[in-house]
Amino acid sequence: MKGSDNDNMPIISKKYYIFLLVLLGLLCGFGPFITDMYLPTLPSMTKIFHTNATMVQLGLTMSMFGLAVGQVIFGPISDRFGRKPVMLSTLSLFAIATVAIIFSPSITFFNICRFIQGLGGAGAIVLSRSVATDSFSGRELAKAMALIGAINGVAPVSAPVIGGLVAESIGWKGIFWILLGIGIILIICSLRFKESLPEENRLSEGLKPLIKSFTGLFKIKYFVIYVLLSGFANGVLFSYISSASFIIQDHFKYSELIFSLIFGLNAIGIGAGSALAVKFKSLEKAALVGSAIMTVGSLIQLISSIIWGKFIGYEGMMFLMVLGLGLVFSSSTTLSMNEGKRYPGSASAIFGAVGFLFGGIVSPLVGFGNILITSSVLIIICSVVCLGLSIVCIRRKQKSI
Repeated sequence: MKGSDNDNMPIISKKYYIFLLVLLGLLCGFGPFITDMYLPTLPSMTKIFHTNATMVQLGLTMSMFGLAVGQVIFGPISDRFGRKPVMLSTLSLFAIATVAIIFSPSITFFNICRFIQGLGGAGAIVLSRSVATDSFSGRELAKAMALIGAINGVAPVSAPVIGGLVAESIGWKGIFWILLGIGIILIICSLRFKESLPEENRLSEGLKPLIKSFTGLFKIKYFVIYVLLSGFANGVLFSYISSASFIIQDHFKYSELIFSLIFGLNAIGIGAGSALAVKFKSLEKAALVGSAIMTVGSLIQLISSIIWGKFIGYEGMMFLMVLGLGLVFSSSTTLSMNEGKRYPGSASAIFGAVGFLFGGIVSPLVGFGNILITSSVLIIICSVVCLGLSIVCIRRKQKSI
C-alpha cells in the first residue's frame, strides 16, 4: 500500500504499515511514562535516599526539562542526519541513563541521570511525529496523527495508574527496570525501522540551515497558531492531571483504587475523542467542536462545584471535557505538522517542547487556594483560548473553500 495519497511518498506493505503505526505509538507514549510512571513511589523514595520531598520531586522537573530540551536538539538533528541514527542513539542514551538511575548512590546523582534520561526519551517523542510526516500525507497522515494524539492524551493519564498498580510489589527500582525493558524493546524495533527521510530531503551541513528551519517555522502564522492550540490543550490536560488525585482522594474521599479506575475511564475518553477527530469533514472543525466541548464542560463543572459540590457533577463534566480534549489533540497535531512539513523534525521539536512548557507552567499553579476551584479556573482559561484559536482556524478553512 502507499504511505499516503502523495505519489512522492514511499510504497510500503500492509505488514510494515502496521509495524510503523505500532512503533510510532510506542515512541509517542514513551515520554509520559518516563515522567509519570514512578510518581506513586515518591513518598517511599524520600526515606530510601534520606532526603525531603522537594529533592525527590526535582527528579520529575529534571526529566520534563530533559524531554523539552531534547526535542529542540534532536528534531533538527534528525532533519540533517536522518531519523534512524537519531532514533537508535537517543534510545541507547535513555537505556544507559536508566541503568545509572537504578544504581543511583544519591538523590543528586539520581536527578542528574533523570535529566539525561529525559534527553534520550525526547528523541522518541520528536521522531514519532516527524517519521509520520515523512511517511504519510492527507488522510493517512490524519489517521497516524489521530493515533499519536490519542496516546499523547492517554499516556500521561494512564502512566501513574499503571505505576500505582505495580509500585507496592516492585518498588521504584522495579518501575525503572520496566522502563529499561521498554527502551530495549524499542531499540530492537528501531533496527527494523526503514529510514523515512531520503538523503535528498535532508538539511545541508552547517548550523545555518538548522537555524533557518526554526526561524522559517516561526514565520508560518498558522503553524504557530496550531502549536499554541496544542499548548493550551496541554494546559487543560496537566491542570487535570496535577489536581485530580488531590480532588478525588482528599476532597471527595475516594480510595486509591477508585481514583485509578476513574483516571482510566477518563483516559478512554481522551482516546475516544482522538479517534473521532478523523470522522469530521475537516480537522479544523474537529478542533472547534473539541474546544467548544472543553469550554462548556469546564464552565458547568465550576458552577456545579460551587453550587452543588457533588462528585458526579465533577466527573461527568470532566469526562465530557477530556473527550473534547482528545479531538483537539488529534487535530492540532496533524494540522501543525502539515504546516511545518518542510522541516518535520524541527516542527515536531517545537510542537513537543511547547506542550511540555505549558504543562510545566500550569502544574504548580493548581495548588494555589482551593485546588478544586483553582484547577477549574485554569482549565476554563486554557479552554477559552483554545476555542478562540479554533475559531481563527475554521475561518481560514472557510475562506479557502
